[in-house]
Amino acid sequence: MSATLVKTDGRFTYQDYLLWPDDERWEIIDGRAYNMTPAPTTRHQRISMGIIEKLILEKKNLKNCALFFAPTDVVLDEYNVVQPDIFIVCDRKKITERNIQGAPDLIVEITSPSTEIKDRREKLRLYESHGVREYVIVFPEREYVERYFLDEGKYSAPEIFNWDEELKLKIFDMVIPLWDVFEKELPEKESEDTDRKATQRNG
Repeated sequence: MSATLVKTDGRFTYQDYLLWPDDERWEIIDGRAYNMTPAPTTRHQRISMGIIEKLILEKKNLKNCALFFAPTDVVLDEYNVVQPDIFIVCDRKKITERNIQGAPDLIVEITSPSTEIKDRREKLRLYESHGVREYVIVFPEREYVERYFLDEGKYSAPEIFNWDEELKLKIFDMVIPLWDVFEKELPEKESEDTDRKATQRNG
């Protein structure tokens, strides 16, 4: 199958999606199909695992919410089916045996050269319109993060976090040190300052 399918008689639906090969990963956005091959790079996967590990360590702050990662189908509606890299769902009624039915509360997408435009444009609009409360985009090549927060139905201008900063999630009481996610070491002075602040927070 090609990288992008075009349906001449209308838009693709979730029912079409269910008929596609199980060994291929696809998403549907506004009825248009997007092939998610090739497979993620090892750097993509290490960054993904770094974020997941941080979220698991802070699991107590998730309360009754559930953490998921790709490949898990999120069915937003008949014409929109996505597989976010990492996401959290707090409404347990949305969680079924087969997939997630409805918008997660938090979504994290890790870009690649082939997905960056889709993540910043199509998915940004999609997640905003379906009410995803917090959307985080990670840029492995440039080593920074954008965070969008839903305010009265619209995403605010993105907040930018460099690799040597902490990402504080707005809807959860969680802080993710991005230098750990990007597998980098802080300069010694910054590391000492960070350790002191962490001690003050915990003390």
